[in-house]
Amino acid sequence: MKHDVVIIGSGIAGLRAAVELAAHADVAIVSKVFPTRSHSGAAQGGITAALGNEEEDRWEWHMFDTVKGSDFLGDQDAIEIMVRDAPRAIIELEHMGVPFSRTAEGTIAQRAFGGHTRDFGKAPVKRACYASDRTGRIILDTLFEQSIKAGVQCYAEFIMIDLLFNATRCVGVVLLELATGKIHAVHTRALLLATGGAGKIYKTTSNCFSNTGDALSIVLQKGLPLQDMECLQFHPTGIKGLGILMSEAARGEGGILLNRHGERFMERYAPVIKDLAPRDIVSRAIVREIREGNGVGGSDYVHLDLTALGPEKIKERLWEIASFATIYAGVDPVHEPVPVQPTCHYIMGGIPTDVDGRVLGADEHKPVPGLFAAGESSCVSVHGANRLGCNSLLDLVVFGRRAGKAILSSLQDGGVTHDKPDSPGSGRDTIEKLLAARGKERVPAIRRELQELMTDHCSVFRDHRGLETAQVKITELKHRYRDIGLSCRDRHFNLELIEALEGEHLLNCAEVIVLSALHRRESRGAHYREDYPERNDQDFLHHTLVATGSGGMEITTKPVQITRFKPVARTY
Repeated sequence: MKHDVVIIGSGIAGLRAAVELAAHADVAIVSKVFPTRSHSGAAQGGITAALGNEEEDRWEWHMFDTVKGSDFLGDQDAIEIMVRDAPRAIIELEHMGVPFSRTAEGTIAQRAFGGHTRDFGKAPVKRACYASDRTGRIILDTLFEQSIKAGVQCYAEFIMIDLLFNATRCVGVVLLELATGKIHAVHTRALLLATGGAGKIYKTTSNCFSNTGDALSIVLQKGLPLQDMECLQFHPTGIKGLGILMSEAARGEGGILLNRHGERFMERYAPVIKDLAPRDIVSRAIVREIREGNGVGGSDYVHLDLTALGPEKIKERLWEIASFATIYAGVDPVHEPVPVQPTCHYIMGGIPTDVDGRVLGADEHKPVPGLFAAGESSCVSVHGANRLGCNSLLDLVVFGRRAGKAILSSLQDGGVTHDKPDSPGSGRDTIEKLLAARGKERVPAIRRELQELMTDHCSVFRDHRGLETAQVKITELKHRYRDIGLSCRDRHFNLELIEALEGEHLLNCAEVIVLSALHRRESRGAHYREDYPERNDQDFLHHTLVATGSGGMEITTKPVQITRFKPVARTY
């Protein structure tokens, strides 16, 4: 098969790039799932833009909040591009058909969200544009409709298993078709990776089952680096035991967190913006309350109380969140609080790119010809060490579009053809080896041990001893993985085979996360080392890069791009 452009991943970033390209090139989208089941649809609360529809706001304030939220690890040149483009992006989505919620005057409604402030941190501001509490779902559906209208071809229920190169240029991808088990080599003039995150590394996560870090792992295996993988966000309000999200929109509308004493404890941790502090601060506050015996009933959760909002406001603005509480926690949030605890939510790190989505290699951070990335699987580094709420959807539409424009420019420059790869890739051999595997180990058992290990030693709080324990045990799990056996040899929808492929990706991503966390001997944003509780700008104001070298995984660094805002103490 051949296409001008192949996009791996059918979430908002991939679809936005596809819509940008479709009128000018032959574009195909490849997805593990049907596109409208992509994880982008799980985003509830909103998308940021300094529209100023409900109160004064400026892009400079948005930039300040994003930089400060990132704990000064975000690249400020990229952040400025994103926040300045935000109003245009929102209006563009509206014109495409996204039905944003409205004010009484008919303008796009906005609400408060964690870390969003006015006057450079002086008070909360309403900056999150939203469509009830289903913002991601509605944007995803709208972009999918636009892609169909534009004639984008979609290969649903296909999995990427290898990348193809001609010398240093990416020229194709190897796919596994789930329905038939057939292997397809697809030649392309440009490839965009937009596969999302890797939350299934952890026992409790808001991520869907398909978020297993496939692109991150495959890029790593090809000798390309991953950036800032230690910076992994835990959302403070996952439903107890399940991780299903009670969106930050709930607190943006006035919901509050309470401990076992009925105390609004965030007043002690973030006295200015309280429950609307950035996610890393709220997550650590919840865990500290639990550690100190202030969890509800002495247990491992606190309460999210929405009862003061009233049934009409909950029905109008938080209907889906309320239904989640009822279905999964068995509580009616109109009348009783919801049990919540931090849940793995988002990887700030990923495949390093420039501001136009070009993947940067290990060789002096030069772009890899033909290879692009966008969305959560990429790291243009607008989120740094902690992503600000609602900036994820903005990242997807702004940099998905920019990647699409950069790909189109590369195609129009001439000289980019369907080159033959140096080799057919290892994808077919990998599948045949797994189908023939008869070892004693089983992937679900290895995955379960990995998830428990990462949850225990590399989550909201970390220290050297725990990280070293995790590193040793991940090595052991990788050795055990070599002795896995599959009981199903069928090639049609072989879910055991898919689990085996994903299991290796999870192990690879976890190894990089732990190695990066050991390297960063400081606390910054979502990366909190109890043995190094202070931020250390002198030694660690840099990005962490991990690539596979001749001696195994190797760490290098590169400087953070600082333009407008110099690092200062991070207080709320």
